[in-house]
Amino acid sequence: MCRSIKRLRNSSGRANEEEIEAAALQFVRKVSGYSKPSKANEEAFNLAVNKIAAESRQLLDSLETRTAPHE
Repeated sequence: MCRSIKRLRNSSGRANEEEIEAAALQFVRKVSGYSKPSKANEEAFNLAVNKIAAESRQLLDSLETRTAPHE
């Protein structure tokens, strides 16, 4: 699932907010089945993207790694 989401941990240094939000958006699109939600679902869709992005940032910030960043 979500093979097109870029791996953010150890990618090329610390992942920036744009990369995290793009991954969260791709995940919500895959799970919801919407590439763009209807007006009725837009608020729930955007809330999910924001929550997943925030949790992803928290996860990435708390992970310990011993390897150097790679391309």
